[in-house]
Amino acid sequence: MYILAAASPTHGIPATVYNEGWAQNGQIVSPHTVEGIKLHLRYQGTEAGPLFWAQYSFLGMNPNGLQDKYCPSYFNEMRNLTLVNRAYCIRNPKHYTGFGPDCWGLTASYSVNGYAAHAPNEKEDLGVISPTAALSSIVYTPEYSLQVMRHLYGMGEKVFGPYGFYDAFSEMDNWYPKRYLAIDQGPIAVMIENYRSGLLWKLF
Repeated sequence: MYILAAASPTHGIPATVYNEGWAQNGQIVSPHTVEGIKLHLRYQGTEAGPLFWAQYSFLGMNPNGLQDKYCPSYFNEMRNLTLVNRAYCIRNPKHYTGFGPDCWGLTASYSVNGYAAHAPNEKEDLGVISPTAALSSIVYTPEYSLQVMRHLYGMGEKVFGPYGFYDAFSEMDNWYPKRYLAIDQGPIAVMIENYRSGLLWKLF
């Protein structure tokens, strides 16, 4: 949003909007370690949030080589955010059925109790895996994301339908809704193509 607004030829915004908004006048910079993985930024006061944070802004904007005074490498930051998410699911502190190296991915999606922003912490982890989380991270973690894709495909019709993987499921609760959510389906296709060819990044 900031990039589009700044690039407007008629109503461009000044840098102060970005600096005082998203960057919180530099307060977003807060180096810390989660699951043994280093992060440079702290979003909304949380240690590590849902994986859509690593995806939506970079569907069109290429994170490779992207940096500013707040972050030395947005690609590395988003990759590490993804690795934190995976590591948390593997550690699985709440002992949910199904979580592991081939089944991880916490992000905003449907859940057993409505829509929720699932994240790698014990408060916001509801035992729900959202396929879009790992699959849309393929640009950061191709090997690990493909591992999840193969596992989910092997689960068959429980999690896969005519338009691809369903939005979310919980093995712990035996909850397999046959529902899609466009905002989660879209990033899967876009990021797979960015991984393959960089097409959307080139067109942005």
